[in-house]
Amino acid sequence: MILPDQVIRVNHPDLLQEKVLQFTRAEEIKEAGLYPYFRVIESDQDTEVIINGKKVLMFGSNSYLGLTNHPYIKQASIDAINKYGCGCAGSRFLNGTLDIHLELEDKLAEFVGKDAALVFSTGFQVNIGVIPALLGRHDYLILDELDHASIIEGARLCFAKTLKYKHNDLESLEKVLQSCKPDKIKLIVTEGIFSMDGDIANLPGIANLAEKYGAALMVDDAHSLGVIGEGGRGASSHFGLTDKTDLIMGTFSKSLASIGGFIASDQTTINFLKHHARSLMFSASISPAATASVIAALEVMKNEPERIDQLWANTNFALTELKRLGFDIGIANTPIIPIYVRDDLKTFKLAKLLLDDGIFVNPVASPAVSKEDSLIRFSLMATHTKEQIEKAIEKLYVVSKKLSII
Repeated sequence: MILPDQVIRVNHPDLLQEKVLQFTRAEEIKEAGLYPYFRVIESDQDTEVIINGKKVLMFGSNSYLGLTNHPYIKQASIDAINKYGCGCAGSRFLNGTLDIHLELEDKLAEFVGKDAALVFSTGFQVNIGVIPALLGRHDYLILDELDHASIIEGARLCFAKTLKYKHNDLESLEKVLQSCKPDKIKLIVTEGIFSMDGDIANLPGIANLAEKYGAALMVDDAHSLGVIGEGGRGASSHFGLTDKTDLIMGTFSKSLASIGGFIASDQTTINFLKHHARSLMFSASISPAATASVIAALEVMKNEPERIDQLWANTNFALTELKRLGFDIGIANTPIIPIYVRDDLKTFKLAKLLLDDGIFVNPVASPAVSKEDSLIRFSLMATHTKEQIEKAIEKLYVVSKKLSII
């Protein structure tokens, strides 16, 4: 007989510890001296950064316009802290909405050509909040197979049936659309510029199919804003399809020199999302400093359009040089240039040797991509000089030859 105050102890392994101890890959890479993640930067995010007290050329940043240390934007952030403090102490839904949040939303909606916008604390939160809010159990979410992880996580939180089509393949997309019930909501979500392959979505074809099959279209412009479109307005602007794009998503952590994200659409849709997107309703709002930074960055983009021109001059120069030297860069045609290594270990070695030689690049290996598609992500900024690009590519060539990559 077991008395009420007695406790039965069962000897069994700690299942959680058992699981986490099975993850050994990171330690194995560290032991090999090739661990490429969480590298500590001791300076501002510029074309040149300080790592371990040494100057390193930065070719792994998403600051495409080089605005993260712009004096006007920095001052706007400081001024916002002086006026509003460091945080909002609550969600937008309750006590965390400031007047500058509304100002930013108005400016973003005007910028991308939509009626209204809604600001979230991060870009990731936009996709995991918007997608599940809009779709129900019998609806369809249709994704490009190379869509960003935040879109994939949004799909996992969504009750709709998720279908994928081959990357930028209109024939594949049409087959998926044909398989959907015509009386259910269908939402196609694609990136404008794909964050790894560096190519641009075939929005004209996607928009035509969306219209043909009665689907809504959402474009993730995280890597498109400040890069393509009129004045950096993104992929829909680039193709003249703003009116055909139902939802435009963007982030602030790339060209807009801050942190956060937004969704833009018609007033009715934005009002719906205000009351249904859980990642907005139950997360603290974007900080005053970050908000003011984005407002200032939008102003700088309008007042200094030469930055986008310089970004593309740098991009075209780098693309030409990399092709000339025999690098495999796939179909990249934007400031995001994948340099395919197609071997995880060599990818880590290449990143390590380049950093040792003063060049910072981002390695992308499995499971983020297949082992056959492992790559170095080489990204350009408007503020890179031609000499910096030449130096980086020269060192990249020497190390790649040493590793028999080219």
